Amino acid sequence: MKVVVTGGTGKAGRWVVRRLREAGLDVLNVDWQHDGSAHGLCLVTDLTDPGQCYDALAGAQAVVHLAAIPAPEVRPAAETFRINMLSTYNLFAAAEAHRVGRVVYASSETVLGLPFDDPPAFAPIDETHPPRPESSYSLAKLAGETIAAQFVRRTGIPYVGLRISNIMEPADYLAFPGYWHDPLIRKWNLWGYVDARDVAAACEAGLTADLEGHEIAIIAAADTCMTRDSADLLAEVYPDVPVRGDVRGRQTLLAIDHAQALLGYEPRYSWTDEVPDPTGD
Repeated sequence: MKVVVTGGTGKAGRWVVRRLREAGLDVLNVDWQHDGSAHGLCLVTDLTDPGQCYDALAGAQAVVHLAAIPAPEVRPAAETFRINMLSTYNLFAAAEAHRVGRVVYASSETVLGLPFDDPPAFAPIDETHPPRPESSYSLAKLAGETIAAQFVRRTGIPYVGLRISNIMEPADYLAFPGYWHDPLIRKWNLWGYVDARDVAAACEAGLTADLEGHEIAIIAAADTCMTRDSADLLAEVYPDVPVRGDVRGRQTLLAIDHAQALLGYEPRYSWTDEVPDPTGD
């Protein structure tokens, strides 16, 4: 199966490209530049150009769409929105034109209300939490979900949107001890994160899962970036936020139950693989 991965040179993308190639898939990395970090051929493409998008998807049976301005405040707000919206629409339109069999795309945890200056409606947050985009980046991600739903309606092509948490590679975990003394430092996403290798696993699962229609799933690590129990963090920083269900130990407050049920997603990696846990847990 030929899979086009957009943004395959990026932080998560290079792990996705590697994993899919190791799984035996024919993977084409499509990105605006190639820095040599992703193995194999990279087709340098401007995804804001619909013609280039159409050409890039020739012969593809599936698409993993990761390419984007990767965060708020990297570019001016309007430029972030323009690039991310045009790229997403053009990519989805090209997928329709080529009748690809599956689209997996990167949405974002940011659609849920990050940086939570206004507390979340409840915790742990799941896919039923009302969207509250607070930046042009998160607004474009939410609009991308709406666009995906409409392409599904008119084409029948299954789409899987992954609301991905803050992506980490192994070296990034060395910074985590600097967060532990003050829960306010990382409260902006409920102390969440996800390993890039688990993002790659989620993308592969999105390509192979038995599903129809348009699905959305939060993708996060199984734990938080902190050494304290999650219930204690909530009680201190967000004491008035309703807690749903049992919150045990350092479990993630970005609920991954739906991803587990839908995709068989089981995060394998944690900061504790790279940094000694001072609690001994």
